Amino acid sequence: MPNKLSTYHAGELAVQAQAGVQAEAARLTKIIGANISSTARDFLDTQRLAIASTIDRHGKVWASLLVGKPGFVEVVAEQLVQIQTTTVSTDLLLENLSIHDDIGILIIDLATRRRLRINGKAMVQPNGYIDVRTQQVYFNCPKYIQVRDLVANSDRQAAVTEVYSYTALTPAQQQWITQADTFFIASFHPQSGADASHRGGYPGFVQVLNATELVFPDYTGNNMFNTLGNIAQYSQIGLLFVDFVYGHTLQLTGTANIIWDTNRIAQFIGAESLVEFQIDRVIETINATNLSWEFAEYSPYNPK
Repeated sequence: MPNKLSTYHAGELAVQAQAGVQAEAARLTKIIGANISSTARDFLDTQRLAIASTIDRHGKVWASLLVGKPGFVEVVAEQLVQIQTTTVSTDLLLENLSIHDDIGILIIDLATRRRLRINGKAMVQPNGYIDVRTQQVYFNCPKYIQVRDLVANSDRQAAVTEVYSYTALTPAQQQWITQADTFFIASFHPQSGADASHRGGYPGFVQVLNATELVFPDYTGNNMFNTLGNIAQYSQIGLLFVDFVYGHTLQLTGTANIIWDTNRIAQFIGAESLVEFQIDRVIETINATNLSWEFAEYSPYNPK
């Protein structure tokens, strides 16, 4: 039987019921555990990209980009990993973890469409490395991941990092979002902790309603509804858009609302529900990473 940290909370159960997938979701609890399997260890040994979900002093949720050398998320013990990464000095990651120790990590290989979620409790070490005591570890399906290859010799000479903060999207940022085929989403539940996940589709699947409001579809996934379940009970989320060519990032934090209205959903082919997102703050970081990825192909699961 899964332990209590591996079962669904009330928000996840409510969304599963709304979608009519309780039986399917119940069967999936067996894939969730606190221990890091040998398969997960082997996967982590080669990875260079991860997304972290953390909570700031005001209860806002942020998604942060993490990169490093192969294996920078290192398995130390069955329920302990150490993240050996550096983030830009202005990123809120370390500050947030000094206030709330909840962390959700998505380690993703864009070239192979494999992704691993690790959720748990974090402690920042004096050298800046992050120790994470794992509570939930499980692989996700490959749906909606666009294939991107890490460019050979892509460790370009580090350029100057510039950071800009806004309370609304600029026209250029709005265009960035409408052209995006991928973003990452961070969410939180007061009892179950932080979580980071992936969203993908053809460019335009995220719609900019105005300078402070977005709407995006939720496509058929693994039926766990971890993200929507968190939103159902804690509406604060964070979004992260990555410029995979030049290494820039766009971090948004704000409030989400799930839409089940069939008339509105019908405007998004393949959507089971929609998420409306009201932006509170925007952070754009130029040259957040010196890594770059080359686009290869869209996911065959993307709704046409």
